[in-house]
Amino acid sequence: MRTFVYAALLGAGALVALPALAYDGTKCKAPGNCWEPKPGFPEKIAGSKYDPKHDPKELNKQAESIKGMEERNKKRIENAKKTGKFEYDVAKISAN
Repeated sequence: MRTFVYAALLGAGALVALPALAYDGTKCKAPGNCWEPKPGFPEKIAGSKYDPKHDPKELNKQAESIKGMEERNKKRIENAKKTGKFEYDVAKISAN
């Protein structure tokens, strides 16, 4: 009886898995190039009503913060070379 139940479960699992393996719902233009827009969305987002139109100031915030971080690290390293002691707080470095 147990063997029959296991065989039935295996068979049911195979029947469920076969359709999933046969078609994944995409139409590939080339192997690995299977992107397609969802129904109702345009082919290209740029210029459409779905274009997010990001503010350049918002996009540059990370670059500005990285630039500031690099300047602070440069001050810390210069101070460490002069004094032989690493000081994390840049305000204390400029006070010296």
